[in-house]
Amino acid sequence: MGNNQALVRTLLDRHGRTYAEDCGIQLADRPAPLYQLLVLATLLSTRIRAGVAVAAARELFAAGYRTPQTMEAASWQNRVDALGRGHYRRYDERTSTMLGTGARLCLERWRGDLRRLHREANGDLAALRRLLTEFPGIGPTGADIFLREVQAVWSDVRPYTDRRMTSGARRLGLPAAPDALAGLVTGRDFSRLASALVRVSLGEAPAESLVKTAGAR
Repeated sequence: MGNNQALVRTLLDRHGRTYAEDCGIQLADRPAPLYQLLVLATLLSTRIRAGVAVAAARELFAAGYRTPQTMEAASWQNRVDALGRGHYRRYDERTSTMLGTGARLCLERWRGDLRRLHREANGDLAALRRLLTEFPGIGPTGADIFLREVQAVWSDVRPYTDRRMTSGARRLGLPAAPDALAGLVTGRDFSRLASALVRVSLGEAPAESLVKTAGAR
């Protein structure tokens, strides 16, 4: 356990930023940041580098599209242009359409507030995943991304793990079971650990170097 905790401390020190933090979302259980996280999950769901998805999200938010109201009100071309400034060009037109449709769904069904979606699921994780996947562009992968990050503020979701996290944990020799991983951190730090393990899984955080550094502590 001690070696695992040293490894987790090293991992969090070096790679413990969530993807929400990377694109400037100050995540809280409020309508605007929850919607911004949904946008980010939509962008991260495509076969494109995470850094490009984060850059595209930052451009959308910089253009003022931080709520479902402003996203829907933006023209299709303005959304395409913002995505292009983030170099999200391969999927820009299709994604612009999905973002507009998703914003409309958020407004019409949830009155712009994803806390209503959370309450409707009533603690049922399978129901929560199903409701999330009703948004265009949010499939199982997108739901995983959203839930990995939102567990920082939706404590009933924690500890949430997915195959990316499990893969990263195994590369580091850490336990893959959710409760065992959660025992290595406190509270909201689990979402930071989740993102760091995903980075290991994607090869952005070198497993061997992390293990070596942790062993030298």
